[in-house]
Formats: sequence, structure tokens, C-alpha cells
Amino acid sequence: MTEINDLEQALVLAAADADSRNYEGSFEESEETNVLCKEPAFYKNVNEVKNIVIEKPATINNRPQENAPLKRKRETVEENIEAKSTKTYANVVANHYNQIEEKGLDERCKSRIVHLRNFHNWIKSMLINEYLTKIKYSKKQHNAPIRVHDMCCGKGGDLLKWKKGGITHLICSDIASVSLEQCKARYKDMKNRSGRDRGPPLYTIEFIAGDCGRMRLREKYSDPSMKLDLVSCQFAFHYSFESLPQAECMFRNAAECLQPGGYFIGTMPDAYDLVARAKRNDSNSFGNNVFQVSIDFDINKPPLFGSKYNFHLDGVVDCPEFLVYFPMFVKLAKKFGLKLVKAEKFYDYFEKMREEGRHLLNNMRSLEAYPPPENSTLVGTEPDDYNHAVEFIRKDPRGNIRIGTLSKSEWEASSLYTTFVFEKVKNTWNTDGTPLYDI
Repeated sequence: MTEINDLEQALVLAAADADSRNYEGSFEESEETNVLCKEPAFYKNVNEVKNIVIEKPATINNRPQENAPLKRKRETVEENIEAKSTKTYANVVANHYNQIEEKGLDERCKSRIVHLRNFHNWIKSMLINEYLTKIKYSKKQHNAPIRVHDMCCGKGGDLLKWKKGGITHLICSDIASVSLEQCKARYKDMKNRSGRDRGPPLYTIEFIAGDCGRMRLREKYSDPSMKLDLVSCQFAFHYSFESLPQAECMFRNAAECLQPGGYFIGTMPDAYDLVARAKRNDSNSFGNNVFQVSIDFDINKPPLFGSKYNFHLDGVVDCPEFLVYFPMFVKLAKKFGLKLVKAEKFYDYFEKMREEGRHLLNNMRSLEAYPPPENSTLVGTEPDDYNHAVEFIRKDPRGNIRIGTLSKSEWEASSLYTTFVFEKVKNTWNTDGTPLYDI
């Protein structure tokens, strides 16, 4: 069976029960599924940044790339392309993010997960900069315009990243209208400050309020013929895996205006890790004092779509999310002309980028100093939150040093996540006028 036929078969079979979410497909697991992640080891000497080291946690490395076995009645995919059902959790998610109070910098610095959030911001900064650099290098024209779509932009936490990236135009879309208004206010403030500064002008922007998994965003663009260079979806794509139609709509919005050679980048939870941790605990719930996960599906037969779990992250997230089976994620992407470039767990991406990003890591205060400076208090409260730091210092030949780290509780949360990168490929045309991608 060819790759195209294999994809079509997978989609046709999965579409049969997309809305009812009665799938019987299961995740195949490697022999390493039940290996417990080691304690965190994000270390750097405060005065000698080059000494950052990391011990990669044991995790699932040999992951299946083929689709899980399915037993479905056939049904045409096209009938399920549009997400028409109103019985989704989208409103729950939107209401949750709309109700999160906007806090100033001082308040955010008091958060239990301030270093975790800063570390995740560092991951996003490095990922965005990496692919904006590739895009700039590929453009033949000097200072050629760069257009970006920040899909599921939230309150605009990445607006400054886009400014530093030197883009020309930004589309911000999000389901949470209150969050989008806060994003607008942030941009307005940036524009006011930018007008007083010397340097290149701030990028132009447009805002779209709506569910990226239920509406065609291109129709809302100021210029529907616009070609994009980069689409970014940070910590959000997994919400669309409530159903096949929502996931397909999300992918179409990511890919439809992305020009060949453009990139779709993002971050999301690792489904394999979520299921593996639940199985290790022999329970449908796990977590610590930073995050908690409560699974609402059969962990031995997780459905391809609608595998709901409730995720709570201290003061930031408290709403239903959905498992993303990665082989299906890749197959759906192919349908819309997106070729997988790579997917890396956060600790792997850190390992790769730590030297290049060490100054930014310091500037963003992504790691917590241990032992803490005088008159400072550690954010971790569990007895074993810093055992790894104590052990590292004990073994270091330099003796009494100060290092940077994340608490064990924070690392257990951060290590759930993965980055992903897709590239849009050129297409030919079928006789019926539909695009054909050779992936």
C-alpha cells in the first residue's frame, strides 16, 4: 500500500466515529514505556555559564511511527472536514483562559512555577528564532517581508519575540476573546514605546477572534491571498484533537496560507509520556504539587480522538485537554502538505540549544539558583525537590559552588512536553483540482 493510500485509509477509518469518539485503536508502546524519568539535571555555574550540563531522563525513544490498528466502518472523510458539532469543550477552554487574571511582572515572579514558565519561554524563544533565521537566510531579497501567524496566541506572550525576530506582519488568532483583547493592549503598548525608540518600525498586526479548530481563518484575513512564512502554535494544538474534524480544521488553518518552504512550529504534551506515567502509577491520575493530570479514557485503549484528560498547572492551566497520537498527527499534516522536520522533547531541545542560548537562559532567569542567595527562598517545597542539585554539587571537584536548576516538581511537569516542526512542500494538482503533495 502506498503512503497516500495508507493515509487515506487511516483518515477514512478514523472519520467513521469521530464525533462519537468510540475508537478502539490503541497506542503501541516500546519496551521502555515503563521506565521512570530520572531526576532533573539542568545545571549551570552562575559565573561560568559554559558549564551547563543536563542528564537526559530515561524515556520512550523507540516510538512506533506506524498507525495503530483500527477496526472501523468506512465513511468518506469529506463529510467530516468541517467541525459542525456544538457539543465540544471549546467553550470550556475559552472560558477558562478568559477568566485568568492578567498579572504584572512582580506578581508573576512570586509564582511557584516562575522558573518553569521562564524556561518554557526560553524554549519558545529559541524555537522561534531558529526558524525565523532559516527563513531569512532562504530569502533572496534583502529585508524581504516576513509574515507570521501566531495561532492560539493567548494574551500575546510572544509579541516581543516577534519584534526581536524582525518580522513584517503578524496575524494573532485565539478562541478566548478576553485574552485577545489583552493581546491587543500589549501590542498597543509596544507600539507606543516603539514610536519613541530608534530602530526599525514595529510590525503591523491583525487580530482574529475565533476557534481555530472550527472556522476557516483565511476568510477572516485582511488579505485572504496572503502568503505566510511561519505559523506558530504554542501549547495549544492538542485542544483540537477532541475530534477528527477539529484536528483537520486546525491543520488546514496552519497550512493553507503557508508558502512552500515555510514552517509550522509548535509545542504540545507528549501523549506517550502521559500514558506511560499513568500506567506506571497504575492509576488514571498522577502529578505533584505543581501539576496534576486526571485521565478520562481507557489508558489501555486510548481513542485516536477525544482522549480527554484534565490538566492542572499551578495558576496557569485548569481545563480539559486531548491526547495527540503522534503518528496520526504526522499523517494528518501530510494531507495538508506539511512534512515533518523533527520533534524533540524539551530536554533534548535544551541539550541541543543550550550553548547557543546560554545568555538568553540567564537573562530570562529560566533556572533557579541553588543554594539560594542570601535572603532568598527556594520555590520548591517538596523534601526531594533539590536532591539532584545537592548530589551534583557533592560530586563536583570544584567544591562549594552555586548552580542553576529547576526543582524536581517543575521538571516532572516540563518533561511532559515536546516541540514539533513541519515544512510546507510544493504541490501538484489532481485532475479534480485538489492539491497533491509528494510526501
